[in-house]
Amino acid sequence: MRVVLDTNILISACWKPGGLEEQVIELGLADHFTMVVSPELWAEYVEVLARPKFLKLKPRIDTLFARLEAKVLKTATHSKLTLASDPDDNIVLECALDTGADYIITGNLKHYPLDWPVARIVNARQFFDQTGYCNLVASAVP
Repeated sequence: MRVVLDTNILISACWKPGGLEEQVIELGLADHFTMVVSPELWAEYVEVLARPKFLKLKPRIDTLFARLEAKVLKTATHSKLTLASDPDDNIVLECALDTGADYIITGNLKHYPLDWPVARIVNARQFFDQTGYCNLVASAVP
């Protein structure tokens, strides 16, 4: 299974250690699914997470980037879409389209088209509910 993470999932994972967003990333890092990213989306991750308002999260962000760098599947994209209400989110849609992603995980569902047939667009809780990974995470908790 291929998954594209919206930038806000990375932010939430750094803000809320142990939260659902971090659990999603940990499953990807443990190879339960493949996290895919385009060069444009990776550049957005870097630009957004380097903003001054996230400075106090820098140690967590640096660690997350180092771990992701070793695991994500980076694939070039060629599509240009204008479907999302937030233009930056079109980068996420393009990545999903061109990589054959099964899921887009985002914290901002309202920015995305409701009936997009390429990948399921869900938040972290919906991802766990739809995939059954919640049982895997629950069993990993001591």
